[in-house]
Formats: sequence, C-alpha cells, structure tokens
Amino acid sequence: MTEPDLNLLIALDVLLAERSVAGAARRLGLSASAMSRTLSRLRSTTGDPLLVRAGRQMVLTPYAEEIRERAQNASFEARALLRPSSAELHLARLERTFLIRSNDGFVVAFGAALIAAAAQAAPSVCLRFTPKPEKTSNALREGRVDLEIGVVGDMGPEIRLQTLFRDRFIGVVRKGHPLARKKALTAQEYVSFGHIVVARRNGTHGPVDDALAEAGLKRKIAAVVPGFSAALAIAQNSDLVALIPASFLISDPVGLHAFELPVKTREITISQMWHPRSEVDPAHRWLRQLVLGVCRENVPQ
Repeated sequence: MTEPDLNLLIALDVLLAERSVAGAARRLGLSASAMSRTLSRLRSTTGDPLLVRAGRQMVLTPYAEEIRERAQNASFEARALLRPSSAELHLARLERTFLIRSNDGFVVAFGAALIAAAAQAAPSVCLRFTPKPEKTSNALREGRVDLEIGVVGDMGPEIRLQTLFRDRFIGVVRKGHPLARKKALTAQEYVSFGHIVVARRNGTHGPVDDALAEAGLKRKIAAVVPGFSAALAIAQNSDLVALIPASFLISDPVGLHAFELPVKTREITISQMWHPRSEVDPAHRWLRQLVLGVCRENVPQ
C-alpha cells in the first residue's frame, strides 16, 4: 500500500483555512499554479474535491468542513514534534513572531512594557498586535493568532484561559471640565453632559446604562467610536464624557481628569486565552508567563 505524502498535510490545513488557492499560495510562498497542482494531488489523495466554485468564491465541501479542525490540529501537532524540546529553548536565539489579539486599551496600557520585556529576554522575537472585532475563538481555533487578551466571551470549553488582572470602568473628561471640579459626582451630574461610547458592534448599551436606569436616568450618547484612544482624544477636546477601563490610564493622562463613576458597575476580569495545541509549546509558555508578569507588575493590586 502506498503511503500518503505527509507534506500535503500542511497544504491541506492552509487551503481549508484560507478557502482560496490564491490565498493559500501567498501564505505558503508558492505560485498559484503550484498551489493548484497541490490541490489536485489532495483531491486525488482524499477522493474529495475539497474546494468547489460557488459564484466568484470557493467554498468547502461537506467533507472538507468535517476534517478542517482535524487537519489543523494534525498540522500543529506535526510542527510541534519537529520543534526543539523545552530543554532546548534558547530565548537569546529564538526567532518568532507572536500574534496577540487584543483591543487598543491593552496595547496602550501594556504594549511598551511587554515589548521591552520581550526584547530583553529574546531580542529576535516580534510581538504583533491585531484588533479583535468580535469575541469568538475562531482566530485561536484556526491558528491565526497565538494569544487572545480580553474579557472572556463564548470561547468554547477547550480554550485555555488565565486571569491577568481585574479592571473597572472610570469616567474621563478634559482638565478644566465642569465635572473635573466636583469632588463627589452625582449620577444626575454625570448624565448632564453628552457621552462618548466605545463600541465595535452596533450596540451602545452597557452596565453603566443598567445602573443609571435603576436610578431613572439615561445617558445622552453624542458619539460612538471604535476604540478607547479615539474616545480620549475627543474628550480631551470637548465637553463630552468618556468611559474607559482604569487600566487604560495607568500613567497620569496629560490634559485629562479621571473620576470614579457615581453608580456601581461590576468588575471586569481580563484574561489571556490560547488553544490547547499551544499548551506545551515552550516558546508559547514563555510568552504567557511574560504577559502575566508584565500585567501583574503594572496593575495596582
């Protein structure tokens, strides 16, 4: 019996993830024609078309959908077997780019310290931060990111997670704002100005609105922006009120005044999450320990 060419495993994983011959070719550094020949070999080996034309796009066949996660796990397992063991991890010689999915608040608060700590231990490591438009485990499952940082959503039971720190929301206005002169802000005073909401999706309602509603109050939403940096920039140059995680303002903000909210909201737990395939990878384990150490060092306990 002829053994299958195991070199096809990596190509299969990439093709099923990209759902595109051209995309897979770019990711593997091959020409489109070479990737097409590889797809033909995979079709012959598996006995299934795998990718079929649907209008202008390629879609996975039912069999391809069925084996997609298995192919991905097998590909990562094969790579892990060929990596040096944990005893042979030399950070000074480690050359690797780690993809970290997080919101801009985490990058602003911890990015500089994290990059400096990584550079000191492993000079050839690159940390690449990518945005998180939604709270799903797809990027982790598909191997598109190494680590996800944020509030745990519906990630699935297999995703590993570790609490980094606990956070809370605070209000921020410009220096000289009428609210900045208040020592004890009331809920009525808080809602007397327009507000900036950070939202990456359509919804703008949050825990602060629930707490205000119990007091019969409602905020006036004057602007919706995609990130905390934008919210602070607007607050600094207007009379609008921004709502920001306290960790975002670890250092004293220039030209801004931060204050505790006049209503109680629940604490936020910030965690780091990763796929089980990375659990025993020594380099990934080092990254997780690095992130945990930087967060614990910079967040007041």
